[in-house]
Amino acid sequence: MKLSSLFGWTAWLILLGLFAHSEARSEPVMVNGIAARVNDAIITFQQIEGEMDEPERQLRSNLRSQPDVLKQRLAELRNNTVELLIERLLILDDFNTNPNYKLPETVVEEVIRRRIRDKFGDRSRMIKTLEQQGIKLETFRQRIKEEIIVNAMEFKNVGSVVVISPYKIETYYDLHLDDMKVDDEVKLRMIYLANKADRDAQATKKEAERILAQIKAGASFAEMASTNSEDAYKAEGGLRPAEDRKTLREDLAKVAFSLKPGELSDVLEVAEGCYLMKVEEFHPAHTKALNEVRSEIEKNLEAAQRQRLRKQWIDRLKAKAFIRLFQAS
Repeated sequence: MKLSSLFGWTAWLILLGLFAHSEARSEPVMVNGIAARVNDAIITFQQIEGEMDEPERQLRSNLRSQPDVLKQRLAELRNNTVELLIERLLILDDFNTNPNYKLPETVVEEVIRRRIRDKFGDRSRMIKTLEQQGIKLETFRQRIKEEIIVNAMEFKNVGSVVVISPYKIETYYDLHLDDMKVDDEVKLRMIYLANKADRDAQATKKEAERILAQIKAGASFAEMASTNSEDAYKAEGGLRPAEDRKTLREDLAKVAFSLKPGELSDVLEVAEGCYLMKVEEFHPAHTKALNEVRSEIEKNLEAAQRQRLRKQWIDRLKAKAFIRLFQAS
């Protein structure tokens, strides 16, 4: 949960300033299958598998036909998961060993109330869901507490110090002019009709020709798209974001870029159905002006700066920590 959804960042800085002496750390319960030790805390192989569970399923689903790529991505996922768990323990340890820090229980309770409302609806449903997942209520509460600590500590050490000057933005723009170039783009409205079990290719083409005739007779292309189109842009009257020849599929691009703004295509037959298009706008190739990309550049520079600051912070924590990795037996 993002802390900004509950409190302003300024409030979190004040909260960190009000933290009192923390409770003494308890000794970790040693279990079989230790993957890493970070100071007095441990990471188990079971924890790693739990963190990897959902992204691993997605990778296996998306890369079923690419076993070599899947193997590489799974190895990367495991390494990244271990690194993130280590960083998490370092951050928590930094908090727990600072005598000026303590998280008020009232803050934890407030976050839990909001989590119950937003994710579960009510407390009884939350308890039932946790039981189904084999998660104890106290474990859930501890996870929330740790989320709050990690987010607050990250903001204190990274998020509050990033300022990108206009000079840096302008310098970045001047050094990356080639990246600001865009090719010819066309903004289209399209109507798509799919071949179906009860409508073969010939019938689909006939329906597309009927719609085209109505448009040529004066019907609104947007209204006809909203009524008849069978794609994700139906609700927008068939209007799509501007695309260049590289992002628009080749057979459609060949027709689209041959039309002028306001012109209609004939029925375009493809293997899966038929398309009708109308060109709304044509944007010739150009270099984006600074005012078009200033906000994007600023966000990218902020993200890069935060990444650098976070790495420096984590490196400092690692330098004074005891970290040991273990191999699975």
